[in-house]
Amino acid sequence: MDKVNLAEELARIDEPWRPRIVGALNGQEVKLVKLHGEFIWHFHDAADELFLGVRGRFRVEFRDRSVTVGSGEFLIVPRGVEHRTAADEEAEVLLFEPAGTRNTGNVEHPTLTAPLG
Repeated sequence: MDKVNLAEELARIDEPWRPRIVGALNGQEVKLVKLHGEFIWHFHDAADELFLGVRGRFRVEFRDRSVTVGSGEFLIVPRGVEHRTAADEEAEVLLFEPAGTRNTGNVEHPTLTAPLG
């Protein structure tokens, strides 16, 4: 039952697109990630994802629109919805999703797919 300092945990992340698990509850994981550039298009068959802006601005892009998320704002992407994240400048994000959710969803990417756990 230790508290988590978001700024300290985010300072430990040195590369974009590599989520770091900082907590878990009820089968869900709380992850921190830095975004910069464009991620790949993907979807998650069995997982909704919550993206909460901690610092900076980023976009969650869908095939028909784009939603900009800033600090203190969040967006939930429902399971099965194709999307990608993008940030013109580095953004820091908190993710909340079921344990074992792969960051690239249905896509296996040689450099962007992060190891689970």
